[in-house]
Amino acid sequence: MALRRHQHNYRAARELRRNSGGIKLRKQHPVGPYVVDFYCAEAKLAIEIDGIVHDMGERPELDARRDAFLRTQGIEVVRIPASEVLKSVKDTAEAIAACCRERCA
Repeated sequence: MALRRHQHNYRAARELRRNSGGIKLRKQHPVGPYVVDFYCAEAKLAIEIDGIVHDMGERPELDARRDAFLRTQGIEVVRIPASEVLKSVKDTAEAIAACCRERCA
């Protein structure tokens, strides 16, 4: 079960390593009390791959607090639905790399 739940992160990480265009991303990077899915230090960008649970219960409020904390650290957050990763890992990896390059420019 845990493997299926995190499969989208694994697939995205694998594709990013292959086709990052020189962008350096850290996987499961700690920032204060939180751990972000991917982090580009040069761009000060956190990338979160969100499954459907992020739309349920109190999760949206918790995500908003987390994003606010990260912004106080100078880190911008990009949230990508896991469904987008599952549709096209390659397109998602390219979009993440482009976003990092844009923030570094």
